[in-house]
Amino acid sequence: MASVFCAVSARTHLPPALVHPTAARKLLFRCSAASTMDAPSESSPSAEKKTTTVFVAGSTGRTGKRVVEKLLARGFGVVAGTTDVDKARDSLPQDANLQLVRADVTEGAEKLVEAVRGMDAVVCATGFRRSFDPFAPWKVDNFGTVNLVEACRKAGVTRFVLVSSILVNGAAMSQILNPAYIVLNLLGLTLVAKLQAEKHIRRSGINYTIVRPGGLTDQPPSGNIVMEPEDTLYTGSISREQVAEVAVEALLCPEASFKVVEIISRADAPNRPLKDMFAAIKQN
Repeated sequence: MASVFCAVSARTHLPPALVHPTAARKLLFRCSAASTMDAPSESSPSAEKKTTTVFVAGSTGRTGKRVVEKLLARGFGVVAGTTDVDKARDSLPQDANLQLVRADVTEGAEKLVEAVRGMDAVVCATGFRRSFDPFAPWKVDNFGTVNLVEACRKAGVTRFVLVSSILVNGAAMSQILNPAYIVLNLLGLTLVAKLQAEKHIRRSGINYTIVRPGGLTDQPPSGNIVMEPEDTLYTGSISREQVAEVAVEALLCPEASFKVVEIISRADAPNRPLKDMFAAIKQN
């Protein structure tokens, strides 16, 4: 189940030169069985390492931060969206391939367009922060995600990865009495809000991957990833490290396109390449 304490992506007006990295190249959708980015062959001195630029919404959240770190480790350029640039500067890696922007997904699509313009892909790892506002889940997890999708459509960004949650469609799964479904929906119908955002993404025409993790832990992985089709898993947990790994791998795997996947980890699960797991899921 998705965490309910994540960073909310934000933005104010910035000159384009401060918003975007230098000339982003077209996204290269490749995936290796070992879940690593292909490196140039030593036998081909002229081979050039392909780079891409990814906007990460919710970059200072506990999952978003790990997404940023893994993207940088895999050679991506990253534009990190955050409500607090100072916090992001202190908590995110010092890296020449990382740029920070202030971007607020709740302020509407028009204000997000310049933040995502020129990006090859967007990873949305936002989540509302607990507050006295009963509408916070809808402002962030529904309308905020919709705003980000619409900004991508306006800016011509065609690849979108969303970190959502298992049980978002719990009612249709006969899980309405599942304690986790009840608890998360007590917080402003969080899962219902996430499901509405998912539906919008699926209608948008954007090449999407929706990743629905189980209960999120901050501990190192204690098992291997299990990936199932949508509306399959209703219990289980997974390390945020593994969630970030799946989100980043989705950008590299054409097998991940137009799919909703649910993930947890189990100690007795086999260690399978993510490419193979994505390929085993039926396309929506």
